[in-house]
Amino acid sequence: MTNDLYLELKSLPGFVENEPMAKHTNFRIGGVARYYVVASTKEACIHAIEVAERAGIAWYVYGGGSNLLVADKGFDGLMIQVGFRSMEVNGEEIVCDAGVITALVARKAAEAGLAGFEWAAGVPGTIGGAIYGNAGCYGGEMKDAIVSVDAYRLSDRQCVTLTNAECGFGYRESHFKKDRHIIFGCTLRLVPGDAKASLQRIDEINAKRKEKQPLGESGAGCMFKNVEFADVSEIAQLQSEVDVPASMIASKTIGAGWLIDHAGLLGRRIGNIEVSPKHGNFLINHGGGTADEVAQLVSICQMEVRNRFGIRLQTEVQFVGW
Repeated sequence: MTNDLYLELKSLPGFVENEPMAKHTNFRIGGVARYYVVASTKEACIHAIEVAERAGIAWYVYGGGSNLLVADKGFDGLMIQVGFRSMEVNGEEIVCDAGVITALVARKAAEAGLAGFEWAAGVPGTIGGAIYGNAGCYGGEMKDAIVSVDAYRLSDRQCVTLTNAECGFGYRESHFKKDRHIIFGCTLRLVPGDAKASLQRIDEINAKRKEKQPLGESGAGCMFKNVEFADVSEIAQLQSEVDVPASMIASKTIGAGWLIDHAGLLGRRIGNIEVSPKHGNFLINHGGGTADEVAQLVSICQMEVRNRFGIRLQTEVQFVGW
C-alpha cells in the first residue's frame, strides 16, 4: 500500500487501527481488525469499500455483530460497520436502513398500530443481517414483510432496488448470500392492527425467549439452521431412532437445538465455550473463550448429530478471518 492510499484510508471518518473485534460481536470473541471504520452513510460505506480496494486490502461489511465469529487471529483488512440507522413509518409501510436493530423495528411497528412483525422482537441484530439470512422465528420470516431491498451491487458498482421476488428468499437463505451485494435498507409492508395487542404479543415472545433461551449470556444467535425435509416420509428414519414431536413432523422441519439435545450435547464444553443447557442451538462464552473453541464445539455438534441421526447441521453464523 502506498503512503497516499494509507493516508486516504486513514482519512475515513471514525477510522481506527487494530480494533479488537471482541468489542463488536455478541460472542465477545475475536482478534483485532487491522483497520476499522463505522460508515454513517451509504455513501461513506461505498467510499470505504473503494478505498480498501484501491489499497489492495480485504474488506468486510457487517451490522450488529450478533451472527459473527471473528477468528482469534483477527481480520487482516478493513472491517466496515453499517452505521446508518434511520427509520420512517409511512402508513402501512416502514422504510428503514440496514443498521436499524430488528427488534426495535418490531416494537416501533407495534406502537404505530401495524401488525405482522411482532415475531421479529425475538431476532437479534440488525435489519440488514435479518434480510441477508431471511431471519425468522415464531411463525414469521423477513420475506413475509419485505416489499423491496435497497442494495449496492458489487458486480457493476450500482445502487439498485430489488423486489421481494428478486431477493430469492428461502429458508435462512437469500440472493444476497450467492451474489455479492451490500444491503443498504428495505421497505416493509405490514397490516393495520391493534397497538395494544401487538405490544402484548411482543411481551409474550420476549417472555418465551427468556424462558427457553440463554438471554444475557455472551453468544451469537442460533448457531445452526433448522433442518428442512421435502416430505414427511423423510422423517420416518428419524422416527425409528427417537420420538419426533408432531409439530416438527407437520412442519417438515426439525429444530437443530432439538437434534443437539437428543444427541446428548447439552452442557458439552470446550474451554470456556458451552452448548447452552437451556437450548442446544446456542453456544455461550463464559468469559475468555476463543473463536477456535467455538469452532471445535461446532464441529463436535455436527459430528455427533451426523453420527446419531445422519444429518449434517449447517451453520447460520458467519465466520470471518478464517
